Amino acid sequence: MEDLFARAQAWADEDPDPQTRAELTALLAERDLPELTARFGGTLEFGTAGLRGALGAGPMRMNRAVVIRAAAGLAAYLRKNAGAATVIGYDARHKSYDFARDTAAVMTAAGLRAYLLPRPLPTPVLAYAIRHLGADAGVMVTASHNPPQDNGYKVYLGDGSQIVPPADAEIAAEIAAIGPLASVTLAADGWEVLGEDVVTAYLHRAVGVLAPGGPRELSTVYTPMHGVGLGTLNAAFALAGFAEPLAVAEQAAPDPDFPTVAFPNPEEPGAMDLAFKTARDANPDLVIANDPDADRCAVAVPDPAADAGWRMLRGDELGALLAAHLVRRGAAVPGQDVFAASIVSSSLLSKIAAAAGLGYEDTLTGFKWIARVPGLRYGYEEALGYCVDPAGVRDKDGISAALLIAELAAELRQEGRTLADVLDELAVAHGLHATDQLSARVADVSLIADVMARLRSHPPERLAGLDVVSAEDLLDGAGGLPPTDGLRYRLAGDAVSAARIVVRPSGTEPKLKCYLEVVVPVPPAAPATARTTATTLLTALKSALASTAGL
Repeated sequence: MEDLFARAQAWADEDPDPQTRAELTALLAERDLPELTARFGGTLEFGTAGLRGALGAGPMRMNRAVVIRAAAGLAAYLRKNAGAATVIGYDARHKSYDFARDTAAVMTAAGLRAYLLPRPLPTPVLAYAIRHLGADAGVMVTASHNPPQDNGYKVYLGDGSQIVPPADAEIAAEIAAIGPLASVTLAADGWEVLGEDVVTAYLHRAVGVLAPGGPRELSTVYTPMHGVGLGTLNAAFALAGFAEPLAVAEQAAPDPDFPTVAFPNPEEPGAMDLAFKTARDANPDLVIANDPDADRCAVAVPDPAADAGWRMLRGDELGALLAAHLVRRGAAVPGQDVFAASIVSSSLLSKIAAAAGLGYEDTLTGFKWIARVPGLRYGYEEALGYCVDPAGVRDKDGISAALLIAELAAELRQEGRTLADVLDELAVAHGLHATDQLSARVADVSLIADVMARLRSHPPERLAGLDVVSAEDLLDGAGGLPPTDGLRYRLAGDAVSAARIVVRPSGTEPKLKCYLEVVVPVPPAAPATARTTATTLLTALKSALASTAGL
């Protein structure tokens, strides 16, 4: 106990942030053993997701001391690998600017060039700026769609992709080698704050995903979910020739407390309620949402049968629509271009690619893997992430994805058709690919390891009337993929032509996530019947899996 108090006092003595120093001093004065143990029981691990965690004092929290050490470790890694320049971006979360400025100060003091984006901006602007400026690395300070108490530190290397092994371990080793915080020098100035020209260049690149001269008549409601997307998306829509979206007033301005949502993620229950309320009054063609750092894109379509009058498209549905649009437009070259999706996403993309003569590749979860597929023309992940211009932004990009789906909707509107019509056509052509997700958020992350261990030792043999025909442990590197903590089950039964479940811990949140897909044959001109069958099957599978896993 005395050692714990001594370590906490030593941290407080060198903490450069008056706010977290006062926070830690108060905990020491109260001798708050549980809270101090939680903050000093280890260190935030730097990995392929960079750093992400709750704000606060101590090595297990996101704070200036942790970020300065991370920046110093990254600077040491870059110097050893002939790196010379880093671009740094940040969103509007608590402490984001402080963390970005500290990173610029550390990089400059280490003899590297540092470029700071001019203001809080979407993550895809940072990903674009790395390649646009020819930088060797990029840092984005954001916790994406995590709760308001969190922040994060995402690292890219010079090709514009997020880090993967072994770079993550090598950077982590450099961070671990950093001594006392006083040994890290921070420059008082000397970094370059970029001008708005980098944003303008990004906007022109984003609008370049559209076919010139196409229809632009479309009305939209848009929410940035209290994040930084509004100004960039409005500018992109104006440059493309679309009418300005009607913003959800209560969620339009950046607010790091995210006061109108429990979680600032369009997938979370209730997050889209205000957008649907605005849409019921305005009667637009589409509702579009970004997450707070605008690298994800969500879309809802009118549906009189839905309680809110609007239906959220699943991430897999939007992924298929964007792929089908690129094929329809001739924007992908047969025999040359490749589509890709992560193993937790729908298998429909592989069939769209095959029918168009395009290559296809499965990857592990995360755009750090999708973006590295050779010959990539389009990649997506079911969690609302879409890479529609990998040559420009080698990451998911919620702004360019919003432009592309708006283009498709405008073309269909001119033809008297809808996005739902295209989904029905895809179901008839390839079978109805219906997906759903079962997730469990936990307070104790050890519970996730317990569930994974239980499923490994006693894999299910039958779920919801479907036989489990294969069970793969992804730790073994199944299908030629790098090893990852996950389980994949393939199922079969009379009502489906294929079914699949993937179970894995979330890489960014304390969640266990289960991804389900059923493929149901579609009777001629009867996709509605197939949808009913699929919905029933998915509901039964979720219940059976929850029972088997103890969720």
